[in-house]
Formats: sequence, structure tokens, C-alpha cells
Amino acid sequence: MIHARLTGSGSYLPEKVLTNHDLEAMVDTSHEWIMARTGIAERRIAAENEFTCDLAERASREALTAAGIGPADIDLVVVATTTADQVFPSTACLLQERLGISGSPAFDVQAVCAGFIFAMDIANRFIRTGGARRALVVGAETFSRIIDWTDRGTCILFGDGGGAVVLEADETPGILSTHLHSDGRYKDLLCVPTGVSRNYEAVQSGSAFTTMAGSEVFRWAVTAMSDLVAETLAANDMTKDDVDWLIPHQANVRIINAVGRRAGFPSDKVIVTVDHHGNTSAASVPLALDESIRAGKIRTGDTVLMEGFGGGFTWGSVLLKL
Repeated sequence: MIHARLTGSGSYLPEKVLTNHDLEAMVDTSHEWIMARTGIAERRIAAENEFTCDLAERASREALTAAGIGPADIDLVVVATTTADQVFPSTACLLQERLGISGSPAFDVQAVCAGFIFAMDIANRFIRTGGARRALVVGAETFSRIIDWTDRGTCILFGDGGGAVVLEADETPGILSTHLHSDGRYKDLLCVPTGVSRNYEAVQSGSAFTTMAGSEVFRWAVTAMSDLVAETLAANDMTKDDVDWLIPHQANVRIINAVGRRAGFPSDKVIVTVDHHGNTSAASVPLALDESIRAGKIRTGDTVLMEGFGGGFTWGSVLLKL
């Protein structure tokens, strides 16, 4: 039986650091208030001439190097993003051209903060069914471009970044299971209510921004991600003690801590990077994964449960053995 194994990871963060003290000069807020509500001290912001594909490319090249392969070895590119460079072609096609890959499938996935999890599921299915041998899976966002920097309810949360992994076909199990869910009934609780086909005047006026019903999203995210842990463990006939690391979507520390407690994970087994990344949407999970691997925290042989939750609502998990 063919499985998808993770053989390399990479990440990239823009140089510009936006601290809570910087935000104090922009909106009615304070470092202490932001820390108490979110646990975020700083986030990265893309430069004016830096775009989602740039972040994706930097992270991808790191992942390819870590995997010990070149771009020509990749036969599938899946990019999870909400902030594509263009309406079309897809960011995946733009990335494919940057890396010098041609001919193989390349496409974007839009599931917001759960996007990387959805992209991993898709790549896993390609590999397991023989549709690909080596897949590049990316989560990249310039989310700062769809934030109203006068709205303290959202501007304190988000940042920009990119993360990538290489998945390769192998006889040894890597990805053990994936679990995806969506529920469009909650579409208005977390969204950008504009687009090319609808409310285009807001795009033209430069006011296509993220809106969020914070309390409702918080409750839903905690419940959904806690339930995902139970669903994933049950599907694999495992307990939480069989999992070495939990990597929740890095939305804010309060959500992460609540999910860890409800799922029964001690804090030292829950990966937290949101304090210095902010919420990078689809880039959040691969950024946390790569940072933890490069720091020597997550090692070969570890079992890792990754999960995301985003607007839509969308939510999902990936259980993998490194």
C-alpha cells in the first residue's frame, strides 16, 4: 500500500515586525489588552512589493532543500491561500512557474484558516491513488491586505507568512488519516463580504476587509477543534497519549489553551507560535510545524495531530507520523 510521508518542511516570514506597541499608535488598544485577549505580542507584515507568491516561493524552496529534492521532482503543487496574487491564474501556477516546474497539476485551495489542512488531504489522496509521487503543499497569506487597520477587533490578530511541506509516496505510513468538515450556515460570522462577482464596489474603493463576530467564532472554534481531536483519535483507535504533539490553528492563545484543555493535552505537548506570528490563516499550521521541526522539538518518529478552523465555517485535521 502506498502512503504519503512528509519528507521536508520550510517557512518564511516577512521582515517587517508589527508589535503591539506599534498598534497602540494606530488604534485604541494597548499591549496589555492585546496580550490578555490573544497572547499575541507581534506579527509580520509583507512589504509593499511582497506578495503571497513571494512568501510561498521562499517557504517552498526551504521545504525542497529539507527534502533533498529539486523542483523538477515535484509532480503536484497545491497552494492554500485566501489572498491570491491575482484572480487568475492561481497562485499555485505562479509558484510553479517561479520554481521551474511545468506540466504537472497546480491549483489553489480556499478554505481560509483550514486551507493547509484541506490541501494536505488533497495531496494525500493524489499520492495514495497514484496520481502523484511528490507533492508540494503550501499555505501562504498576505492577510494584512484584507484587514481594516482601524478595527481593533481584527487588526490585532492577523499577520503574513508562508509555510510549505513536501509529501512523497512511501510504503511506510506517514499521513495516518485526514478529517474535513464545512458548514456554510455560519458564513457571515467570519468573512470578507465582497468579491469580484458580489459587492465589487467595495473592492474598487479599497474597503474589502475581514469582518468577524469574535465571541461566536471563539466558541465555535473551541468546540469544533476539540471535537476534531476526539474524531481523529477514534478513527485511528488511539488515545491522546499516543500523540506526541498537537498543532492547533494559531488563532489566539485563548483558543489554543481551551482546545488543549478540552482535548486533555498538557500544555507542553501543544505547539504555540501565535505569540510571534499572529494569525497567519492558511500559513499558521505549516509555520508552526516547520519552526518546531527546525528547533528540534518535533522529531522523526513523532506522531503529530494538526488541525485548522476557518471562515466558511471550515475545519479539519491531519494525523501524521514523521
